[in-house]
Amino acid sequence: MDNFPEPIKESSPANDQPMAESLIIPPKPPADEPKSRVNIWTRSIGSLLLYLAIGYYFFNQNWTLVLVLTGVVVFHELGHFLAMKVYKYTDLGIFFIPLVGAYASGKKQEVSQLQSSIILLAGPVPGIIVGVVLQFTAPYFTNEFEELYLLHQISWISIYLNLLNLLPIYPLDGGQLLNRLFLDSSQVISKIFLLLSIGVLVWFSLYGGSRPYYALLIIPFFLLTRLFADRQLDKLTKKVEAEGINLDTSYEDIKDEDYWKIRNILIRNHLALRDVPEAPPYEYSHKEEQIRNLMQNILQRTIVQDISIPGKIIIIFVWAASFAAPFLIGMPLSFF
Repeated sequence: MDNFPEPIKESSPANDQPMAESLIIPPKPPADEPKSRVNIWTRSIGSLLLYLAIGYYFFNQNWTLVLVLTGVVVFHELGHFLAMKVYKYTDLGIFFIPLVGAYASGKKQEVSQLQSSIILLAGPVPGIIVGVVLQFTAPYFTNEFEELYLLHQISWISIYLNLLNLLPIYPLDGGQLLNRLFLDSSQVISKIFLLLSIGVLVWFSLYGGSRPYYALLIIPFFLLTRLFADRQLDKLTKKVEAEGINLDTSYEDIKDEDYWKIRNILIRNHLALRDVPEAPPYEYSHKEEQIRNLMQNILQRTIVQDISIPGKIIIIFVWAASFAAPFLIGMPLSFF
């Protein structure tokens, strides 16, 4: 657990009424330290090695297929990563999930609708473009049948995986993109979209193939878990805002007094914190790190609605036009 600062203690003059030391408001615990780049990339490389190892055995020790799939996934995630870097996200990293894919992660307090849309498209769209270009230029690289066939396979895999990622299902890029474009202030659209995505994923896992893919059910399970967690955070947020406390801020800007007020509200309304005594007395708990993290989760990230109606139309056009790629290269529909 983090080392929190010691509570401030003051002594009172002997002839005055004693002031309880516990009534002096101590400073709030410090925010999370920025994650070490070494630790982030160690985790990234470790997840990549695990991804390769499991993929090697899953695809019957076919290193060519494993490396092609991994290369396509890495190229895709690098698009997200570089776009987030341009827009000054912090704690950037790429993490691989065996047999599922990978994701680029980063943090930012103020989230631009336009920047988010570009970041989401920066993964699949370049991969589709490279796949289409490779399909038409492959004969210029080689005349050998096996090599030419391999280049076409790389092209098809790049297009297929990236188009799959553009489907309007959460948490795929396409689902996140549409959710971000049409996000409403109450997040009703977001919740409805998430429920529909869960239903589609459950159906696909059970009936979308020649046999059920039970392993894929883990995705809707985590989405359902997230839905319940978001509901709990919404309740806590409303409780705090009902006390007149502004949550549209960063943790660093919260006043010490407000920290302890919010802390009391969380303790009263979160089951896992019921054993923590409220303040005063102002004393740190063994669950202080959990309290701080929960508080950071209810702080509202500012979503800047900076895309006009014509801008949304353009983004939707780019998204929809991407699905024409298979027809441009004569990609077998059975593969698509």
